[in-house]
Amino acid sequence: MPQDKPRVPKRIAAVIINSLKGGVVPRIGLPYITVGREREIEALLHDLALVADGGASFRFLVGRYGAGKSFLLQTIRTHAMGRDFVVADADLSPERRLQGNQGQGLATYKELIRNLSTKTRPEGGALPLVLERWARNLADGASDPMVPLKASLAPIRELVHGFDFAQLLVMYYRAYVQDDEDMKAKVIKWFRGEYANKTEAKAELGVRIVITDDDWYEYIKLFASFLVQAGYAGLIVLIDELV
Repeated sequence: MPQDKPRVPKRIAAVIINSLKGGVVPRIGLPYITVGREREIEALLHDLALVADGGASFRFLVGRYGAGKSFLLQTIRTHAMGRDFVVADADLSPERRLQGNQGQGLATYKELIRNLSTKTRPEGGALPLVLERWARNLADGASDPMVPLKASLAPIRELVHGFDFAQLLVMYYRAYVQDDEDMKAKVIKWFRGEYANKTEAKAELGVRIVITDDDWYEYIKLFASFLVQAGYAGLIVLIDELV
């Protein structure tokens, strides 16, 4: 008897076909069309294991145009989300760089946070979900919901800009406990790097700090620490179009 072949769900099949028609790599459904990449995937899965064990890893994927670099990045993105990692990805461009003094670095940060993805939100925009899960898990079962907050944030406060990052997390948590949707939205806006300057942040949130070209990478590292505290396996950052 012939074995039944795995069926691709119609929604995922539509995404795959439409993406390939447009010449771009699908963001979901890649395991259905991945062929001949076992060695590369095995190496990248080893990196995921290192991160899950509390370590870190860094790799360059080098190849000619059309060699499948972007495809491989999206493939490992899918594997990472399946293993309960949070994944942030961005394509570089003249407007988005790793370093700049005219908003290029901040633009890269914004793109990474905008594309933040989890296995339950694989197509990006997962930041509100991540913060909600953290706050809910922290508050559940506590007679005083503010008590577990200090211990949760202690490892973050030790990092560069950690005090500021923790201050915004406290504001979000309090808004969660008080069911203040407006304040939660403002804190999420801050984490997304969308406040233009300190004056605007002071007017809406009462803080004199914003994420800039000079320190955005430090906040990515803070997110990595925070996500582990929130119960995820870690943070995977994927940068494409590095040329």
